[in-house]
Amino acid sequence: MTILLFTLVLFGGALIAGLLGSLTGLGGGVVIIPLLTIVLKVDIHYAIGASLMSVIATSSGAASAYVKEGITNLRLGMFLELATTLGAVGGAWLATFLPTSVIAVIFGAILFGSAFMSLFHIPDHIETRPQSRLSRKLKLNGSYPSGEGTTSYAVRNVIGGFFMMNLAGIISGLLGIGSGALKVIAMDSIMHVPFKASSATSNFMIGVTAAASVGIYLRRGYIDPGLSMPIVLGVLIGAFLGSKMLFTAKTGSLKKLFALVVFALALEMIYNGLHHKI
Repeated sequence: MTILLFTLVLFGGALIAGLLGSLTGLGGGVVIIPLLTIVLKVDIHYAIGASLMSVIATSSGAASAYVKEGITNLRLGMFLELATTLGAVGGAWLATFLPTSVIAVIFGAILFGSAFMSLFHIPDHIETRPQSRLSRKLKLNGSYPSGEGTTSYAVRNVIGGFFMMNLAGIISGLLGIGSGALKVIAMDSIMHVPFKASSATSNFMIGVTAAASVGIYLRRGYIDPGLSMPIVLGVLIGAFLGSKMLFTAKTGSLKKLFALVVFALALEMIYNGLHHKI
């Protein structure tokens, strides 16, 4: 395969990954890393490095729009970034020492969880009970614009959400994905942040989380410009197209189809990891 053809394959795969990731909420990393490791036989450390670069790019684009609309809880996001950043640095450090086969098996297991989470619609709930003392002291409660005007909400279980975010950061640094499923669990299910606000705040956070871990991959020489450039461009364009298609696409059917593909990729990653083919 020539360099030009290899670059075009990377760009096309990243374009599809960004498009499907935007439409389903799973993120492009769940497609990019299997594409690089299984199809193109790229070392998983380099695949993770390229995926992290794409996470930074897509987060920067999406986060600015959500902040402008007033949906993102900036104070909550900056507080939880302490947990995700520490976790991401630890995960990236751990990834440089773990065998690639072990990383592949862990990645496959996380794929299963992410695909499973994407199939369920999380109901939007507003916490009406009295706010917790810690969230009041840290001023983490917020509001966002809705069809009925401004909707205010209270944040609860701050400590539990903080520790779940730390786990999400470890997985992000270890595997090069946004760990959106765990971030939603932390903010929506544990801290009772409305789904719209938690999704926007998660988008704001994942770029910072990826940037914290990408430095370790860069120092170890796992950031290859030849891999990263076409992937970043492809994911950005794909995510942009996906955001435009989101209003007309039948996302329910698409999520089911994409989840089946991700389940198959998860099995392939685990199989190759267990047989030391990655």
